[in-house]
Amino acid sequence: MRGTGSRTLLCKSSSLVSLLPSFSSTQLRLKSITFQSPASFRLCRMATGASSSSPSLTSGGSSLSSSSPSVSSTIDFLSLCHRLKTTKRAGWLRRDVKDPESVADHMYRMGVMALISSDIPGVDRDKCIKMAIVHDIAEAIVGDITPSDGISKTEKSRREREALDHMCKLLGGGSRAKEIGDLWMEYEENSSPEAKIVKDFDKVEMILQALEYENEQGKDLDEFFQSTAAAAAADDEELNGLEDGSGSDAIVVAECSCEIINITRL
Repeated sequence: MRGTGSRTLLCKSSSLVSLLPSFSSTQLRLKSITFQSPASFRLCRMATGASSSSPSLTSGGSSLSSSSPSVSSTIDFLSLCHRLKTTKRAGWLRRDVKDPESVADHMYRMGVMALISSDIPGVDRDKCIKMAIVHDIAEAIVGDITPSDGISKTEKSRREREALDHMCKLLGGGSRAKEIGDLWMEYEENSSPEAKIVKDFDKVEMILQALEYENEQGKDLDEFFQSTAAAAAADDEELNGLEDGSGSDAIVVAECSCEIINITRL
């Protein structure tokens, strides 16, 4: 039986308060070539970006060549992204949730969270939106790796960086590939105010989804709330251990003020 009461999550970002009250690749490639689709060439140009001014993408210490992508390689990139729509989130599968969300579902709602969040001084909201929709992009190749898989964080990171490099190579390097790689690395390394806030969105989206599954399917998903609370507490402890200082990314986020978000079971 599910209990009643309030679920509480401590988040660093005050902006979170505003969040509460097909064709195959080959077929697409043939269509692009046969009909010389203007849209496909726009996609190619968008992906290439200013490749001449951005000779390489550095991700995880590796340098990617900046050869311009063909229409077909751009379609291959988008076809890989399609896997994000069909890859179910592993945590829900392990709890036998019916029709669980996909990785793309998760990233999409995080992007909406960033879109509707309030402005925070010193934080680029547009960057948060972009980061939210690419932070799990490598899972198109490696899948949703969780602690239950028995894979170390180091190995998980290695696999995901390798997958990201492959996906960016499909785009031929250039400004768009570099932007995706930089956003992913920034999130992975938690190295900016935007990354810290998007990681908060990641936690909130998960527990909101858990609450919805509890209400819809009568499941007890308390473990997801407990693990999220533990992660938030660890983040808090890390912030409390920092000395005040201008220019510190962590302090910028901390100064946004901590907020208590209550999620109440209906």
